[in-house]
Amino acid sequence: MNTTVLVRKPFAAVLAAGLLAASLSACSSSSSGGDAKSSDTAKSTTAAAAPQASSAQASGAPAAEQVTAGQPFGTACAAVPKDGAGSFTGMAKDPVATAASNNPLLSTLVTAVKQAGLVDTLNSAKNITVFAPTNDAFAKLPKKDLDAVLADKDKLTKILTYHVVPQRLAPAALAGGHKTLAADDLTVTGAAPDFTVNSAAKVLCGDVQTANATVYIVDTVLMPAS
Repeated sequence: MNTTVLVRKPFAAVLAAGLLAASLSACSSSSSGGDAKSSDTAKSTTAAAAPQASSAQASGAPAAEQVTAGQPFGTACAAVPKDGAGSFTGMAKDPVATAASNNPLLSTLVTAVKQAGLVDTLNSAKNITVFAPTNDAFAKLPKKDLDAVLADKDKLTKILTYHVVPQRLAPAALAGGHKTLAADDLTVTGAAPDFTVNSAAKVLCGDVQTANATVYIVDTVLMPAS
């Protein structure tokens, strides 16, 4: 009788230990499975977000180049004075010929406008768009050709009025063909901030406002066909 009891007790202990070990193993497996599931979920979320970030970077549109309606855009805008009559704020208060005379980028254009006697014509015009060549744009012309044009008032007037469209053109309406004051058409291609006029002149600083005009500063003098 005593022998039977002694045999049963160790067996019961072993059985209990086995059940306890199985229980602990199950709990451990369940917990591990939960952690793995959470980890997989986190990885999935990160992987889903990563392509969106890559897509934004691949779009190629830096925030600084994004165009806001009514705000000048383009690489040459940084050369415009920050304050005073030649600044964007100052130019917005004056008619276009006067505003241009205060902009250091446009001194050669202003000389040409005065030579052609167009100051009053441009200043009194209502709601026009002016493609304004920089000093460097005029410097591309051979000196003898520039001197000859400046000496020929009729030809100079034809060239300068070819840079003027008799309506204000916002960036959204700039692309396309436009009749100029010279009665010849010019063509603008592209989209803000990358516009080209007549397949030759690049807009360096656009949507500059004056009291009576919207100005697009360009890197090449435009020549009418006739």
